[in-house]
Amino acid sequence: MIRVFNQYVAIKSVLLVIVESMIVALSLVGAVSLRFWGNPGLYESVVWVPLFPVKALIIIITLQLCFYYNDLYDFHMLRGRQEQLVSLGQSVGQACVLLGVLYFAVPDLIIGRGVFLISIALGATLIAAVRLAFEGKWYTGALKQKVLILGTGELADTVARHFTSRPDLNLSIVGFLKSGDDAIVSLTAEQKVLGKLQDLVDVVRATRAEKVIVALKERRLILPVRELVRLRMEGIVVEDAQSTLSALSGRVCLETLQPSWFVFSEGFRRSKVLLAVKRQVDIACASLGLVLSLPIMLLVALAIRLDSQGPVIYRQRRVGLGGQCFNVLKFRSMAQDAEKAGAQWACAGDDRITRVGAFIRRYRLDEFPQFINVIRGDMSFVGPRPERPEFVENLRNVIPFYDERHTVRPGITGWAQVQYVYGASVEDARRKLEYDLFYLKNMSIMFDIAIIFHTVRTIMSGRGGR
Repeated sequence: MIRVFNQYVAIKSVLLVIVESMIVALSLVGAVSLRFWGNPGLYESVVWVPLFPVKALIIIITLQLCFYYNDLYDFHMLRGRQEQLVSLGQSVGQACVLLGVLYFAVPDLIIGRGVFLISIALGATLIAAVRLAFEGKWYTGALKQKVLILGTGELADTVARHFTSRPDLNLSIVGFLKSGDDAIVSLTAEQKVLGKLQDLVDVVRATRAEKVIVALKERRLILPVRELVRLRMEGIVVEDAQSTLSALSGRVCLETLQPSWFVFSEGFRRSKVLLAVKRQVDIACASLGLVLSLPIMLLVALAIRLDSQGPVIYRQRRVGLGGQCFNVLKFRSMAQDAEKAGAQWACAGDDRITRVGAFIRRYRLDEFPQFINVIRGDMSFVGPRPERPEFVENLRNVIPFYDERHTVRPGITGWAQVQYVYGASVEDARRKLEYDLFYLKNMSIMFDIAIIFHTVRTIMSGRGGR
């Protein structure tokens, strides 16, 4: 397994991305050969023109995006062969439609009808064959990375359960080592206690473990430092449980966290260059989004006006950068007197939501006016969602580190929004903070771009409603 944005990603997914990109590229070259069989001059005039690599790259990227949006690279939840083939067919169909629209808009990018059809048919067939063969051999033929966990308590059990829930990572827990006063909790028959902490080096060599996870809640005076240093020098990977859980789940687990982790953990880098580039990207994207979404916004405004009484745009106080409040702009999705009884969280089936409001909230159309907030500097495109000051006052008293989310500009979308369903409780706020802290730890322009792609998929699936 490897890490992408400090999260564990299955090597299988990365290999498929690379292999399938190569298949599409080779299919395009093969399609030109078949289309102009016996005419080398025409073959060379098509393949060696400067625009051919650009045309091929556009087809590859479009297909890969459609594969991504149909979860063909998400092996967290295993799927059967038939489901994979159906998703593959849907992805190819969607890619053809998108490319058709692009070719209509920019005719110079057309690669040729015959070449295009042959390459799509050839590429889809080869990709299907590779996936079927790959699926049959991966879990039996691929080498599993062996993991040894130090500890047998609740923290060790939590790590083990997270590993077990990710069969796509192809990991194998070889066993656990017990500390003197560590209790043994809910370990299955396959998860054996192989000895004590002082047996660390011998157990690693006997089991050929490649990774050691330190899952000890209390480390003072019992952590085998010298043995861990020796193993590090021998090439064994050593991680602490909190970092492992973060990479497995995409969130910072507050219930297992020691405050010192924030001090000594890698990440949380926020250079002036990063912030300046992020701000410029925000302004450019928000300006473009405002222009492109204007026709949709006019239709939404008209629908709101016809559906219920009250203003089209709703202004609400939210807490932003540095704990300063600002007015967030949204299309009104609730009845005009929705909060006559005071501020309250929205919930599933909330009878305060209008008919049009339910639709625009489901597809996040109510957030479009926040492009203006981004241009003003109140918000960013990506960041923790801004919360209302009435709720923040309570949440900062019951949830540790809650105010850390205010160290960056809040966002129209964020890592918590694409990873966790809309919540309406303190516990939901706690879980979303865990995702926000993970974002703060790994904030980068590329991570922002990945979140935006993920947001588009969430909206298209209709899972963005709240």
